[in-house]
Amino acid sequence: MSSRVKPSYLVIAEVLRPHGVRGEVRVRLLTDYPERLRPGKRLYLGTSAEQSNAEPWTLARARLQENYGILQFEAITNRSEVEHWRGKYLMVPLDDAVPLEEDEFYAYQLIGLTLLTESGRVVGEINSIMETGANDVLVVKSTEYGEILVPDIPGMWIELDFDAGFATARLPDGLLPPP
Repeated sequence: MSSRVKPSYLVIAEVLRPHGVRGEVRVRLLTDYPERLRPGKRLYLGTSAEQSNAEPWTLARARLQENYGILQFEAITNRSEVEHWRGKYLMVPLDDAVPLEEDEFYAYQLIGLTLLTESGRVVGEINSIMETGANDVLVVKSTEYGEILVPDIPGMWIELDFDAGFATARLPDGLLPPP
């Protein structure tokens, strides 16, 4: 995602593979609200949250299996119909996203922000976010340090100013060399 671009959609799941022979798909859930995946819910299939031509599909059934979802869509009856969905994303329109609390933000809002340390030292620009099992990891492009991987851990954010384009964070000790 390029700097400071508001996406058309929010990604809620990544299609991993077909599941069984009746057209179900196994997905990696990327939402904090899997309970919203219920019959009748319209999801959009695509390769990127920025695209404008994602394909709409209506959810027929959904169930959780360990940390994954098994989804069945209306009008899909066999495995071959979803085989080409591997690696694509299931999304909801940004306008249909769950409203956030005052101190919450969407991950896409961090992309393009200038990351600063507590002392005001510029680290670089947040270029992307990797989702790992334990916590997200910010990929920061820095002219001084190259690419830096910064774990997004509880208590790290001091100030987020989306309008001004910067984020001030308490970084883990030893992440950056001394000034």
